[in-house]
Amino acid sequence: MVQVMIQRMGQLLLAVPFILGGWEAARDPGYRVEQAAAAGVPRPEMAVRANGFIMVVAGIALAFGRLPRWAAAMLAMVLIPTTLTGHAFWKETTSKQREGQLTHFVKNLSMLGGLLEVLAGSHE
Repeated sequence: MVQVMIQRMGQLLLAVPFILGGWEAARDPGYRVEQAAAAGVPRPEMAVRANGFIMVVAGIALAFGRLPRWAAAMLAMVLIPTTLTGHAFWKETTSKQREGQLTHFVKNLSMLGGLLEVLAGSHE
């Protein structure tokens, strides 16, 4: 019982940044469109909005424990290209920018780790 409660709380906390960030990207893609275009993503505004929509839907599913493996897989699927496109620290020219992007990159890696934990879980 306690393990299930802890697991659900972990999923809820893991889902929050996806829901909030996804909502913002879907509602107002802003600077993300230029990043996607620079990375060669076709129809970058639509891609950013779709990415955000997937994050919101899968994040809500994960938060409420509905199809958690599916939700984690969808979130991992969009997190990887988002991280590589949005937080390419190796492309930054100043140490301050590089450091900031590296922090976000590593944060996203930790989120990916949490998603992999959900994927490996024995619940559904």
